[in-house]
Amino acid sequence: VQGTGGSSAVSKCSAAARGYIQDRFLRLLVGRRRRRRAPLVHRGYYIRARAVDHCVQDFLLKTQCHPRTQIVSLGAGFDSLYFRLKDIGLLHHTVVYEVDFPNVACQKAALIKRMKELSALVGDVGGEGLGVITFSGEDYKLLGVDLSELPELERALEEAGLDNEIPTLFIAEVVLTYMENSRSDALIQWAAEHFSQACFLLYEQIHPEDPFGRVMQQHFRQLNSALNSLAQYPDCEAQQRRFFKKGWTECSVMDMNEFFTCCTPEDEQQRVQALEPFDEYEEWHLKCSHYFVLTASKGMEPSWTPLLSNMTVPRSDGPVGVAGSITATVCAMHSEISGLRRYGHHSVLIKPNVILTTGGFGEEDGHHCRMRSFHVLFKHAGYWKAGYVKKENPDKRRDERLYHTVSCVSNSLALVVGGRTSPSSASLGMLWLKFPEICNASEAEDITVELVSLQPAAEPAASRWRHSTTEVIFKGEKYLFVYGGRSAIEPVLGDWYFLHTQELSCTEIPVEGPVPESRHSHSACGWKGGVLIAGGLGAAEQPLGSIFFLRQLEHGFQWQTVETHPLLIPRYSHTAHVHDGRLLLVGGVWFHSSSVPGLTVIDLITGLCLNYMINVEHLEWPLMLHNHSSVFLTNEKELLLIGGGGNCFSFGTHLNPGPVSLSLSHILASH
Repeated sequence: VQGTGGSSAVSKCSAAARGYIQDRFLRLLVGRRRRRRAPLVHRGYYIRARAVDHCVQDFLLKTQCHPRTQIVSLGAGFDSLYFRLKDIGLLHHTVVYEVDFPNVACQKAALIKRMKELSALVGDVGGEGLGVITFSGEDYKLLGVDLSELPELERALEEAGLDNEIPTLFIAEVVLTYMENSRSDALIQWAAEHFSQACFLLYEQIHPEDPFGRVMQQHFRQLNSALNSLAQYPDCEAQQRRFFKKGWTECSVMDMNEFFTCCTPEDEQQRVQALEPFDEYEEWHLKCSHYFVLTASKGMEPSWTPLLSNMTVPRSDGPVGVAGSITATVCAMHSEISGLRRYGHHSVLIKPNVILTTGGFGEEDGHHCRMRSFHVLFKHAGYWKAGYVKKENPDKRRDERLYHTVSCVSNSLALVVGGRTSPSSASLGMLWLKFPEICNASEAEDITVELVSLQPAAEPAASRWRHSTTEVIFKGEKYLFVYGGRSAIEPVLGDWYFLHTQELSCTEIPVEGPVPESRHSHSACGWKGGVLIAGGLGAAEQPLGSIFFLRQLEHGFQWQTVETHPLLIPRYSHTAHVHDGRLLLVGGVWFHSSSVPGLTVIDLITGLCLNYMINVEHLEWPLMLHNHSSVFLTNEKELLLIGGGGNCFSFGTHLNPGPVSLSLSHILASH
C-alpha cells in the first residue's frame, strides 16, 4: 500500500514535467525516482490532481471569512498540496495536517528538512518533531499514524492541535479503499460526528465487475494492495448512501468523465488535449468511468457543494434499458488459434468462411508490439481453424499499421487505406492485397498474400486513421466512400472522398443535405446503395449518438438523419453490420458507467432501438469490446468477434485471448 503512494507521486511528477499540472514541488519530493510516464497515465493523474485542487480551492474560498480553518490529508504520502497552496498564498489562516504510516512520514520529514525550497516555506520549525508528530511548523503538521487505528489517530491529531469547532476539510485520495470497510466506515463516521463544520473529499475506484474493473482489481491484488471498498460500495450511488448513513447531510458524487466534461472549463480541456500526441481515447474514458470524486459536508453555512456544475450535460449513470441478452461462447476450433490477441486491427471476409486479419497492436513471440503478421481463419464442418499467411513483398513500415481499413474489391483483391504507426506518424498511404481467386476453406491450410504499395493521387484520403471506407456503386462505377477519422494534424476529420477503385483517384460526386459533425472511431455500413454512419468520437472528445444515412439520388448523394426511439446512447469504437433492414452495433465505449455496451439493434424502418447485454458467463476472461473487429456470417446469423482490448491505464494491457461467437438467430428471427 505504501508503494502505491510512491508510484503515484512519480506519475504526478511526470505529468507536471509535461505541463499537465503546475507543480514545482513534486520533483523535490520525488527525488531520484523520477520516470517518464505514458500520455494516458499523464491524463489520468491530471484529472485526479484537477479534481482535488478544484475542491480544495473551493473550500478555501467558501471559508475565507472564517478566522481559522483546517485541512486534514489522510494517507498524504509524498503529496505536495501544502507547498503548492502556501506558495500561491492560499493558506493565510489554514493549518494543514498530513497523516501517513510512521516510516512514510519520517521519510517525508527528513526530505523537507534537507530541501531548502521546502523548509523555507514551512518556516521556523522550532525544534525536531516529537513522537508521532514527525514535523511541526506553524501551519503544517506531519503525523506518523496508521489510519486504521482510529483512537491513535484521534489522539495524535488532538496532540498536534486539531480543533473540532472550526471548518475542517478531510481529504482521502485513493486511501480508504485499502483499509477494511469497518475501519474506513468508522473513520468517515468519526469525522462527521466529532467536527461541527466538516467537509470530506474522496477520490477512489468504482465498477469492479465489468471487464476494465476486473483487470484493475487483478492489478491491485498482484501488488498485494487489494481494493477492499469495491465489493460493498461498487458505484457512485453506493458511496453516496454510505456518507449519508454515516452522518453527512450533503453529498455529491460524479465519475471523472462527468467531472472533466462538467467541471473543467472548455479552454482547459483543449489545452490538456493538445499537450502530447494522443490516441488512447478508449482507455482514457474507461479509466475515468472507473474513478469518482465525492464531496460531503455537514454543519456548513452556506452548504459546501463544489461539484454542482453550471453545465446542463445529461447524466449518464442511470440504468440502460435492456431488451434481452445474448450468450457469448468461445469459437468452436480445431486447435488453439494464436495470433489474434491484438487490437486496432481489421478483419475482413475475403471469401465465404475465410477471414483475413491485418495490423493492430498485440502479442507476438511473447512480447507486445505492432503486429506485422497477417492472420487467416477458415471455417470447415462447423469448426474454425487458423491458416498460415505467407506474405510476398513484406515491408516493416507499411505492414505495421493500426486503425486502418481493408475493403475487398474483387475475389482476389483488397485495398488497405490509411492507418498509423504512432499518433504523430500516419502517412502510410494505401496498399493492395492480392490473394488467390480460388481458395477452398475445406482444404486450405495457408494462403499467399502479395503486398503492392501504391502512391495514388488520392493521398489526402489515405493520410488518416480511425476512419471508415464503404463500397458504393454510382452510375455503374465502383467507389470506396472514405469518411472521417483523424490525422497527425487534425484530431478529428469530417471530410469524405469517393475513391474510384480501379483508378484509385478521387471523384467529385455532389452531396447535399446537413453535413454530419466531424468524427472518428465511428461505424459505417453499406445499405440500399448508400452508407450508414453511426456514433463516433466528436471534436471535443465526446461520444456521439447520431446516425446519418448517405442516401443515393439520381445525380449524387444526400445526407439524412436517422431518428431512433429511444435515442441511441452515444458511443464509439464499436463495429457495425446491416442485416435485413436492421443495423447491428457491436460493443464500443460509452459514458453510461452502469454497464458496458453489448449489442444494439436498430430497425431502420421504424427507428426502434433495442439494447442487448452480452452474457459472458461461459468465458473465463474479461471480454473487452472496443478496438475489436467483427464479421457477420449471414447464413448462420452468427457474429464473430475478433481481438479487442487495450492498455488499461497503468494496470497492464488486456487482449481478448481468442475469437468469440454470438448467435443472433433468436433476435433476428423475430423480425
